Amino acid sequence: MLGAIAGDIIGSVYEFAPIKRKDFQPLFAENAFFTDDSVLTVAVADALLHGRDPVEALKDWGRRYPDAGYGGYFHEWLFSDETAPYGSFGNGAAMRVSPAGLLAHSLEQCLEMAQRVTAVTHNHPEGLKGAAATAAAVFLFRQGAGAPAVRETIAELCGYDLERSVEAIRATYTFDETCQGTVPEALVCALEASDYEDAVRNAISLGGDADTLGAITGAVAEARFGLPEAIAAQAWARLPEDMRGVLRALYQRAGTPAPWAGADDGTP
Repeated sequence: MLGAIAGDIIGSVYEFAPIKRKDFQPLFAENAFFTDDSVLTVAVADALLHGRDPVEALKDWGRRYPDAGYGGYFHEWLFSDETAPYGSFGNGAAMRVSPAGLLAHSLEQCLEMAQRVTAVTHNHPEGLKGAAATAAAVFLFRQGAGAPAVRETIAELCGYDLERSVEAIRATYTFDETCQGTVPEALVCALEASDYEDAVRNAISLGGDADTLGAITGAVAEARFGLPEAIAAQAWARLPEDMRGVLRALYQRAGTPAPWAGADDGTP
């Protein structure tokens, strides 16, 4: 989803220079760039769209962009001949899973898709839970559910505490690369927000793993609020054509208008 990619790009410059405020300017820093969060979101979309083995898709796309900033364990897996999962509960499980929420026709199908594309690497229960929560939030908001219903469903599904405020989280939050220390916080950022931009600003302001918080929050916020065309155009302009092609196919399959319409002729 382009909302995840936009959040990733916005957060890219703050991953190793965290901030604790929402009023940073500009929204897209001049040197902002897509990271592994975006590359692997496209890989998951490719796998789900075309019935590819998720291992094959992840290794294909990851190796196309070898310097995108992968986590240590994933990097080792990516450039090896290994195909078995490695028990991770890192937040990479959640940053890439949003296409499952966009393409699914039921919550059950959404959860099955999320499990299928996640378990190939992040087969720890917390990794699977983080992916399920993110994909489910995307799916439920796309179906028109309100924030209270989404909060309740995700809390029942995953046991996350989603009753905290962004301000309360921000006060003590530090860099955390685990699902259990990233996904609930990212969901709160989207649940508390007034629009897409506000959600991503919430996420960056926590002062944590900014690109991944931005990607998870951005995916959920797009499903809830839509993606403003100006933000979509900024993200679209930073993507190579092979990634754009998958996104075109993803939105076409989902029956959703392309949010970058003003920045692209829409040619498949």
